[in-house]
Amino acid sequence: MNQIIAATGHRKPLGSYDQEPLIKLVKPVLERLAPRVVISGMALGWDQAVAVAAIELGIPVRCYVPFIGQADQWPKAAVERYSSILGKCEKVVTCHLGGYEPGVMQLRNKRMVEDCDAMLALWDGSPGGTANCIAYARKKGKPVENLWSLNDFEV
Repeated sequence: MNQIIAATGHRKPLGSYDQEPLIKLVKPVLERLAPRVVISGMALGWDQAVAVAAIELGIPVRCYVPFIGQADQWPKAAVERYSSILGKCEKVVTCHLGGYEPGVMQLRNKRMVEDCDAMLALWDGSPGGTANCIAYARKKGKPVENLWSLNDFEV
């Protein structure tokens, strides 16, 4: 398709941050879509699973880090995984050059939407950051493919 696809979704759709089932879910979709680039917001869960799947498929990944120190409070294993993904990305964009403050996640989401052609979501319909990102994508006329109905896992 030669598109740039951005990912938005829940951090813990399985009740944990386990990425393996998410990677298995998204890989065939990425193979079907064949994007030129994948954009990940690098949150735990869906964002990182999509990044890992794209890297494993040889699709270039751009990591949109919402703020400096995104992973500072995460467990050591999560920080190591985050650093590994960042090291394999084609490009790292830091959306806010300071630390965390209200609104930085939405700022990151807006930049991802503005820089993509379409969104790949894992959204259960609940309010929150994923819902806001999808609403913004729709407002900007970007198609959103929501994979929630494809999952067969318990939430």
